[in-house]
Amino acid sequence: MTNADLEKIVDTSDEWIASRTGIRERRIANGMVTSDLAVIAATNALEMSGTAKDEIEMIILGTVTPDYRLPSAACVVQQKMGLNNAAAFDVVAACTGFINALSIASSYIENGNIKKALVIGVEKLSTFTNFKDRNTCVIFGDGAGAVVVSAEEGDRGIINSFIKSDGRYLKLLWSEVGGAANPYSESFDFNGTDKIMMNGSDIFKIAVKEMSNATLKVINDAGLTVDDISIVVPHQANIRIIESLAKRIKISMDKVFLNIAKYGNTSAASVPLALDEANREGRIKDGDYVVMVAFGGGLIWGATLVKW
Repeated sequence: MTNADLEKIVDTSDEWIASRTGIRERRIANGMVTSDLAVIAATNALEMSGTAKDEIEMIILGTVTPDYRLPSAACVVQQKMGLNNAAAFDVVAACTGFINALSIASSYIENGNIKKALVIGVEKLSTFTNFKDRNTCVIFGDGAGAVVVSAEEGDRGIINSFIKSDGRYLKLLWSEVGGAANPYSESFDFNGTDKIMMNGSDIFKIAVKEMSNATLKVINDAGLTVDDISIVVPHQANIRIIESLAKRIKISMDKVFLNIAKYGNTSAASVPLALDEANREGRIKDGDYVVMVAFGGGLIWGATLVKW
């Protein structure tokens, strides 16, 4: 779905969207559900890593758009892929879902409880977007990304992670109706309160500050400096947020990976999508230090430092 397509739906323009968000197009997964997207990404990850299905002992899936309220999307993926040797559960952490899931997988592996985990970030935000609200419908898209995390000898892999949240700001990015607090009634008029509602200007300020802090923390805690970092793979929410992040941590935009123009904000899928593209494009090489960082509804944020 291009910006030109959106011009036919709401009062907006390609120039307005691109100048404020950096987005030119996004993907809409017609005829597919969230688990379908996750299965494709997960299958690619297993093949790319040479991992057999019975080696996966845990499936951790970050999403806010599961197929069903019950069971978890992770269990649906498990059933569709035949990953019968694994525990499976969802992480609901909005745009930070992949970072949180990665942190959990790393902890289980470091503790010696498992050897291989499948971590997925996936969203079908088109089902959760109000296409009458021009401030939000221009931002979001559908997508999925996945990685295999395994116990290996040596100094490569996840060095550290940092996650944090602040529920005081929960109404800056939320969906009011549809949960146990405000369930649907027979008289509900579908006025948009069951879709994503966002206060973009307030989120912008907090996102830049906390993504910067999280990035610097994982770098400093590892005894490194920003100069040691080869590439930052940020959540693709808004080009202005990303540029402000780079300026705040004093890193060149040449070291920041961008694909927001093609996909928009895919929430939990954003970071793994960008990580995969950066890798396939040769932007990440053996021994590189990579920082992944995200920020989302909750409010919640986090970062992970990896030695490739």
